[in-house]
Amino acid sequence: MSGPRRLPPWLKRRLGAGDTFQQTSATLESLGLETICTNANCPNRGDCWSRGTATVLILGNICTRNCRFCSVGHGKPESPNPDEPKKVAEMARRMALKYLVITSVDRDDLPDGGSGHFRNVILYCRRELPQLQFELLVPDFRGCPDLAIESLTPAAPFVFGHNVETVPSLYEKARPGGDYHRSLELLRMAKATWPHLDTKSSLMLGLGERDDEIQAVLKDLRAVGCDRLAIGQYLRPSKESLEVVEYIPPEKFDAWADIAQHMGFRWVMASPFTRSSYHAELQDTDKEP
Repeated sequence: MSGPRRLPPWLKRRLGAGDTFQQTSATLESLGLETICTNANCPNRGDCWSRGTATVLILGNICTRNCRFCSVGHGKPESPNPDEPKKVAEMARRMALKYLVITSVDRDDLPDGGSGHFRNVILYCRRELPQLQFELLVPDFRGCPDLAIESLTPAAPFVFGHNVETVPSLYEKARPGGDYHRSLELLRMAKATWPHLDTKSSLMLGLGERDDEIQAVLKDLRAVGCDRLAIGQYLRPSKESLEVVEYIPPEKFDAWADIAQHMGFRWVMASPFTRSSYHAELQDTDKEP
């Protein structure tokens, strides 16, 4: 099915500009760091970089999977860069960050799925910047979730994020390398291991999901103890990516936010431009700008 070609007015956004945007761009370029902002063609890059924030992408920019909603390159990635923890810490220092979101590509080629590298980045950054807070957006650690949880434990505290992305019926179409129940199990394991830490997940809307399917996913997330929820509009990041089936109006996102809050999620952000790391630093989503 071909989706709408013309963006509705609520999805039009200015490109980034200004001194802070340029400083963010220069910092990332000088350190040779990747971000999900650029690799996934995120529509919020201008806003976030203009506020001096960015979501760092560790473990390279080549993914071992090929999800059709994502524009990150796929293939055979290089070995983890041992200098990356130092570079990320320097980025956080130069940008005077108080809250750092770290994500990665899927690294099914690594025995621990890359979890040890996440740990090393956090521990190095924390040693250099003791007040820095962390949020992780991790892959599903296919085949090694126990090892991944064990590897990450010395790096706590952090917000542990893993996105289910879409409803189960669309996994074959949108996320063929993933497994819905595997993602739920990882979130369950994380909450069981770190009961005092927040877990977080995210959903894209506009791929053809039904309302009852969304409701079922929210119930499943609450059943595994998920604390935080982000819901946003899927926007086609490249010509090779899936087309948009539907543009969801802002008032529908407001309705989902109300439903999620009544279901017990204590942190909810839902809007067309919401992404899992967008305004992640906010401790109170009632103060969302």
